[in-house]
Amino acid sequence: MQIGAIGEFGLIGRFKKQLKTDATVIRGTGDDCAVLALDTKRYQLFTCDMIVEGVDFVKKQDPYLIGRKAVAVSLSDIAACCGLPKHCVIALGLPGSADVRFVDRLFKGMRDIAQEFGVNIVGGDISRAPKLTVDVSMLGVVEKNKIALRDAARPGDVICVSGSLGGSIRGKHLRFTPRVREARYLSANAKVHAMIDISDGLIQDLGHILMQSNVGAMLYEELIPISTQARDLEDALYSGEDFELLFTLSRTEAAKILKKKKGVFSPIGEIVHKKFGLMLFDRRNRRHRLKSKGYRHF
Repeated sequence: MQIGAIGEFGLIGRFKKQLKTDATVIRGTGDDCAVLALDTKRYQLFTCDMIVEGVDFVKKQDPYLIGRKAVAVSLSDIAACCGLPKHCVIALGLPGSADVRFVDRLFKGMRDIAQEFGVNIVGGDISRAPKLTVDVSMLGVVEKNKIALRDAARPGDVICVSGSLGGSIRGKHLRFTPRVREARYLSANAKVHAMIDISDGLIQDLGHILMQSNVGAMLYEELIPISTQARDLEDALYSGEDFELLFTLSRTEAAKILKKKKGVFSPIGEIVHKKFGLMLFDRRNRRHRLKSKGYRHF
């Protein structure tokens, strides 16, 4: 059987069944970051992300932006847990024919965004590879009373997003700013119930929250902030690489946040009982049942 038959998430589930962890692991695989014991007030966050030539970027693109993206995607994972990024190591797979100037600019992109967000690059590894591959492992911290994961959405919650959605393949996926500051604002000013970053598409990533929280959702087309780069609603719902925050919180908390940060955060729907599944109401108030789909590697 080939891995295409079980898919990316089937493969992850296959690995997950074989994992055993000790008491230092608060939350293992299944969220944006692993959550580890640290001290009496904080958790350690741990994440890794790999980007590969031909999948996440093409060689002709600016190596500065490629390097920047490599670090930014891990920053986005830390943000999705309301954490502060602290340290990272970087593994590079490089063809022997790679130009030194190309690699210098690649590293400058990594270094600049790491410095922007106060992250220390503390080491890594280099290996020969047929295509450029960059793997970043990152540590962060989060206060125990501020952490946001995927499994605590509740019926009645308002579903919100940051920014606008869709069309990222036209440039944003290399230039996005990780929503670390916005997530920290949320953690300081509201009680977020569940959160994820939108890397594989709004509907697929919302599906992770719904599955882990055992709830359903209703979305409203007229509320979804569609990017000017998006082709249409379908693009905003299903295309990946937006790296915006998707989160749920009570109506009271949502009203407070949306009043202060209108234009940064937008309400797009509400959490409902699991029996309703995932539905979209269009501009004519017609109901459409949605399937959880989006970008998958296999």
